Amino acid sequence: MAAANRPLLRITGMIKEFPGLRALDDVSLEVHSGEIVAVVGHNGSGKSTLVKILAGVYAKDAGEVEYPSSTAEEETGLHIIHQDLGLAMELNAIENLGIPKYQGLRESLAPAPVKREKAKATELISRFGEPFDVTVPVGSLAPAQRSIIGIARALDGWKHPRNILILDEPTEALHASEVRILFEAIKRLAADGAGIIFISHRLDEVLELADRIVVLRDGKKVADEDREHVDHERLVEFVTGVKAGEAETGRTDRTHGEVVLDIAGLWGEVLDGVDLTVHAGEVVGVAGVLGSGREALPAMVFGSELAAADEFNVAGAAYPKRDPAESIRRGMAFVPGDRGKYGAIRDFTARENITLPAMQNVTNAIFGVDARKEKAVATELVAKYDVRPPRPEQIFKQFSGGNQQKIVFAKWLRNDPTVLLLEEPTQGVDIGAKQALYEAIDAAAAQGAAVVVCSSEAKELVRLCDRVLVLRNGVVAAELSGEELTETRLVLEGYGLADGDDAVDGSEGQQ
Repeated sequence: MAAANRPLLRITGMIKEFPGLRALDDVSLEVHSGEIVAVVGHNGSGKSTLVKILAGVYAKDAGEVEYPSSTAEEETGLHIIHQDLGLAMELNAIENLGIPKYQGLRESLAPAPVKREKAKATELISRFGEPFDVTVPVGSLAPAQRSIIGIARALDGWKHPRNILILDEPTEALHASEVRILFEAIKRLAADGAGIIFISHRLDEVLELADRIVVLRDGKKVADEDREHVDHERLVEFVTGVKAGEAETGRTDRTHGEVVLDIAGLWGEVLDGVDLTVHAGEVVGVAGVLGSGREALPAMVFGSELAAADEFNVAGAAYPKRDPAESIRRGMAFVPGDRGKYGAIRDFTARENITLPAMQNVTNAIFGVDARKEKAVATELVAKYDVRPPRPEQIFKQFSGGNQQKIVFAKWLRNDPTVLLLEEPTQGVDIGAKQALYEAIDAAAAQGAAVVVCSSEAKELVRLCDRVLVLRNGVVAAELSGEELTETRLVLEGYGLADGDDAVDGSEGQQ
């Protein structure tokens, strides 16, 4: 780190209240030139509210925001890369990168110099990895490529180095190599005198990158420590408020009922005759590397992706031809991995999303939707699943990632599903929201649901599941349970590296 010198940003006594919730409670924070400050905390801890106040989206109720280093000649600039990037998906990279420059009319009516703009766009994105086609709509690009466009746009045109860059979950869609490139760029900016605020739920990234770590919990600042004084265990304690050794170490044994989901020979584009049997009250995991078929299985079972089966039974009844509407009628629920695209309607309220799968419960024959019933159901579930802020009328996309996922869970679990299909159930959420979702899955199994969890996280599968099927090249390569079900064994089986019972010793600590 370049020696931190004069403060670029000073926040003092920040307070922000919503009806029934104090989202920020007397939060103070400084960011200095040359410093990378990580801000971490549960979803709903106040991180997003803080960023939105700095961006001007929300007005603060109390407190001060100052830029002590601003002068008449050099005003400190604030540049924010939001979690949703704010890109226009129908426009290409050139046009998205030009948005801050070309608002309003040009002095000349001549067309923009396309070749020059294409070269400039390619130059900007090349700072963060391999160049890609900047002339196609960004909606057709991979998530990592869209992230790079957002980052390049924020960094373009800095007038002097003493600016502040806020990155809100910037690595969510990036591959490991792209994360490395981004981190090097952030460090260079800090070395040149910028102040960086890095917001992430990935604690390992925080510990690697930050010079200082600020932790928010329930709207309050509970820690502000130099990185050298914080290890992983202490950071988890700050975030959760639970000391090591006091947290639950795992689930207890479950009681299983009769077979609820019974599939023989599930075939699809990436599945090659998979058998799957799940009992009432049982949680069965599906593991495997990307492309193994793991990520496609829940959608194929639910009927939202084309598949065929030799035999397919739900609750003892044959179900040969599947589609999502009929699956819902048969008591099946599906939480997809991409909640923003497939799990919810982003511009609907939390209330509307929660009641959508079973409108018959909130309607009457004469007037259609009963607003009072709908509001009562949504209010109860928002409280039950600890959605923050607890506002059923808030638009879905305005919630943080973890709270969005709680809403998606709530909309399916309110109907007490017979079969619960989960694809990457805790993807993109922090450790606090993750624990809440784990408890919801445990509760669903305890109430008799047959649960299928398809996840890329070995630790998650060990925590949640009674059994785990490991897929490789579309087939079941291994089935693990009991003492065999360890993180090490899951990883080895996924990559085809396990060699009989002697491949591992059953200890998770041998990874």
